[in-house]
Amino acid sequence: MVSVPSPFGGNDDDVFEARDEFVPGSIPTPGPFLDGHEILTGRRHLAFHRLSRELFEERAVYDMTFGYNLARLNEDTRHPGAGYRYAVEDPENTEEGIERPSDDARVLRAEFTPTTAFCPQSDTLTKGSLRAWNGLADRHEYDLVRVRVAPMHQRAATINDQLHELERAVVETGSLPDAAGAGASGRSGEASHQDRARAGVLDDTGAGDSGTGDSRADDSRADDLGTNGRGGPSAPF
Repeated sequence: MVSVPSPFGGNDDDVFEARDEFVPGSIPTPGPFLDGHEILTGRRHLAFHRLSRELFEERAVYDMTFGYNLARLNEDTRHPGAGYRYAVEDPENTEEGIERPSDDARVLRAEFTPTTAFCPQSDTLTKGSLRAWNGLADRHEYDLVRVRVAPMHQRAATINDQLHELERAVVETGSLPDAAGAGASGRSGEASHQDRARAGVLDDTGAGDSGTGDSRADDSRADDLGTNGRGGPSAPF
């Protein structure tokens, strides 16, 4: 996907940390969803985040305001403390009511911290992330990736309940529920995931609705589908 020029000026050298450096001051402090679990740091964090960038590219998990793949938020020096942190789940510290695929399953936890407490697209970004990680699970070592938004977000409880429901479907059925419009004819087979994300929404197989209506009218649908119906938030997150 071609990046949209940043409205804030500057070049990549000025704005982004190097991708091969783990800079704790430029990423979120692990929050309560990761407490009691094995936090990824250093090379382990960088390796999974590098993979995340690839999966987000394939599934169009993009912030269209800044014109970049969501994984770049971790490196954006304009927004220190925002982005994703990860932890390998300790089965002994799994909360009551949280399902596991099996007793010996390897589960990763991902916690997303937006730049503001009122980010309107935190739901679609986190659901899109969950779909990318679990819809392309053959690309990593984990049987399940759980996703939550940090509690600083004003709708964290609601968003996290919805993420838990998607996660539960993966545990119980081994796959994500189809998004509405899955199987409907989207654009041609040659169209990129990014193009189709701008036109509609993608499910975990990459299928989607053609989405030719007003995007604002589709917000509630995109919320439920767990994909970024407009390719990214309309305001900085």
